[in-house]
Amino acid sequence: MDKYLIKRPRVSIGSSSANVEQEPQQLGNNVVVENNPDEIEIDKEKIKADPGLRDPIDSFDVNIRDRIRREYVAKGPCQPKGHDFPKKTYGKDKRGFRDVWYKDYIWLEYSTTTDAAYCFWCFLFKRGYLAPGDEAFVSGGFSNWKKANERFRAHVGSTGSAHHKARIEYENFVNQKQSVPYIVSRVGSKQEKEYRIRLTATLDVIRFLLNQGLAFRGHDETSTSSNRGNFLELLYWYSLRNDEVGQVVLKNAPGNNQMIAPSVQKDIVNACAVETTLEIMKELGDGLFSIMVDESRDCSVKEQMAIVIRYVNKNGEIIERFLALVHVKETSSRCLKMAIDFVFSKMELSLSRLRGQGYDGASNMRGEFNGLKALILKENPSAWYVHCFAHQLQLVCVAVCKANRHVSDFFGYVSPIVTVCGSSCKRADKLRQIEYERMVERIEKGEITSGKGLNQETSLLRPGDTRWGSHYLTLTRLASMWPSIVIVLETVFEDGVDQETSGKSKGLLQKMESFDFVFLMMLMKHLLGMIDPLSCALQYRDKNILNAINLIVTVKEDLQAFRESGWDDFLQEVEAFCRANEIDVPNMDKIVPRRIRMKNDGQSITNYHYYRVEIFYQVVDLISQEMRNRFSESSTDLLECMACLDPRNHFSNFNVDKLVHLATLYPEDFSSIELNLLTKQLQSFVSDVRRDARFSDVEDLGTLSKKMVETMKDKIFQLVYRLIKLVLLLPVATASVERVFSAMKFMKSELRNRMGDDWLNDSLTVYSEKDVFATIPNERILSRFQKMDTRRSQLSRIA
Repeated sequence: MDKYLIKRPRVSIGSSSANVEQEPQQLGNNVVVENNPDEIEIDKEKIKADPGLRDPIDSFDVNIRDRIRREYVAKGPCQPKGHDFPKKTYGKDKRGFRDVWYKDYIWLEYSTTTDAAYCFWCFLFKRGYLAPGDEAFVSGGFSNWKKANERFRAHVGSTGSAHHKARIEYENFVNQKQSVPYIVSRVGSKQEKEYRIRLTATLDVIRFLLNQGLAFRGHDETSTSSNRGNFLELLYWYSLRNDEVGQVVLKNAPGNNQMIAPSVQKDIVNACAVETTLEIMKELGDGLFSIMVDESRDCSVKEQMAIVIRYVNKNGEIIERFLALVHVKETSSRCLKMAIDFVFSKMELSLSRLRGQGYDGASNMRGEFNGLKALILKENPSAWYVHCFAHQLQLVCVAVCKANRHVSDFFGYVSPIVTVCGSSCKRADKLRQIEYERMVERIEKGEITSGKGLNQETSLLRPGDTRWGSHYLTLTRLASMWPSIVIVLETVFEDGVDQETSGKSKGLLQKMESFDFVFLMMLMKHLLGMIDPLSCALQYRDKNILNAINLIVTVKEDLQAFRESGWDDFLQEVEAFCRANEIDVPNMDKIVPRRIRMKNDGQSITNYHYYRVEIFYQVVDLISQEMRNRFSESSTDLLECMACLDPRNHFSNFNVDKLVHLATLYPEDFSSIELNLLTKQLQSFVSDVRRDARFSDVEDLGTLSKKMVETMKDKIFQLVYRLIKLVLLLPVATASVERVFSAMKFMKSELRNRMGDDWLNDSLTVYSEKDVFATIPNERILSRFQKMDTRRSQLSRIA
């Protein structure tokens, strides 16, 4: 709805016998008053961060103008930094807006839409007395950069200028202690102290609930309810155990200023989320960054897009932080791009500072012409795209499971085995009990050791195409729980409630006790076990792309070594498993029956040839080929040049020419003069670190970056350090985005499926970035809360 809504609960007027209900009132084009003007709900989408897109304050109804101003004050002036500001030609010179002007003129705003400057104070408090030429700073925008400083000073003017009058009104508006309502309702120091205690107690309770991802509201919050929800119950519990809080909250709290209303809770949560995001933006500063984006559907069937940024902090460490969760109406690339632009505008981030983008392999993301990747590259060619490595690795597993007929047939039986053993509580309990008794017996015999964290209760897990590492985990548990699973299948066959279930369990049991099944289980367990450490490593937040490529190369080498020299040991392992579980091992010299090979090529081959050539070699070659196909990025020009920064073996791969070429791929970060200086600086850098004993144990690029900051070499070799940071910025995997979705499903469950988008985003921001939230003092949150709206009470020490 394109209207701002003032909600008033309908009240009845007149005598008790003839009540007449008041109708909503229309107060102009933008406002509908339903009832009490003190309760105002504003469409946040109408509060534009970009000054070139805003509606004038006087276009809103007079009843909500102060609330509109309060929303803009909470956002602050729009001051994008690091943006690629367009240049205009003035004679022989080219000039454009400069973000250093923000330091001298704190009221100054810039619109990326109109390429113009505006005055934040005059926009909020223009009273019709602007001097000639000042109107440009409010409506049209100022864009004459030739003598910008002179024009800015002219706009400020003398102490009686319109700008200074707007400044005074702005300062009084921000400082609520100067407002008329506060002066009229001014209270003593005792009441102010009690207000602070109540507010701080509410904030402490909210901090706990946010950190744990718990719900706030209860089904019945009346005073007679036995459970009024987590917030009220925890606040009551807290008050009983703190005498000072108990006196203020339980006994002496005024009815109209208890600070426990749902609107107060939401305002404080929003203040927590905003301060957390601002802390992240402060750490990012004017630096470059990359984004990782993905979308997922929540429990209320809304498509949510999560944005995570990746940057290098002042200590040279790789940091990945959750930025925002945005509800998108469709998942087309243009819709996703618009959502990203909206978030960037809100956070005052510029697309020109983007140096990397990481997504999954969906066509709307990586499309060469109309995908999200392509749309961003059109605006910023330096925003290099990397397909999520962890996602590609999972695709390798899925492809092998479907492309080879032997492996496909094997996994076609694994899922029914998991289903039969765990489809009912009775079978699942029996499986756990049998496994427990087997573990106790093995411990008593000394076959396995006991200790903290060992021999935990486990259950079978169904493999999933979208769950990273699930295939390997399923096979590991299937092999370790083999005797218990066989007993459960035998029990189902003997005690099955129907013939169909009994027949199915018998067929699965016969399949399991065949050498083919065991051979394929052990083979896939071994191959996926070689890949699983890589899958886990790719999900680390501080993983850099060079380290990931080195791990991928290692896995490829291990696969090749296993193919060439691992057959004998592997076959012995399979035969040992079969003998331990009383499974017949075929004579490897006998001819394989045609019905087993399922081939009509007229050839007669032995079991040895069949298992080694037609299964072992084919499966290993298939997974090796999939690894080469999926990770072809390692052969691209960009990554080949990046590999020259690998610090292993005393920078044995260091190549100055390739690294200079790498710098040319980032034209916005290295000027032609800097490219000439980079050659000498690279030569000096590699000679210096090879002689420095402090760098002798550095084995990866992330450690090199931190070591350079520790030794102050980032200041000596600034261009080299800039190049290293650009490499570190490239995203490796979207694991951080997947963690956000896991948190979303935990917080917005079926019982909380009516959470609004803003409430969900605020809660997720704090929950996902607990370490940042923990560093924010209460005073900052209370200060923002006080400034978000006109409050009945004020805090003297709030700045």
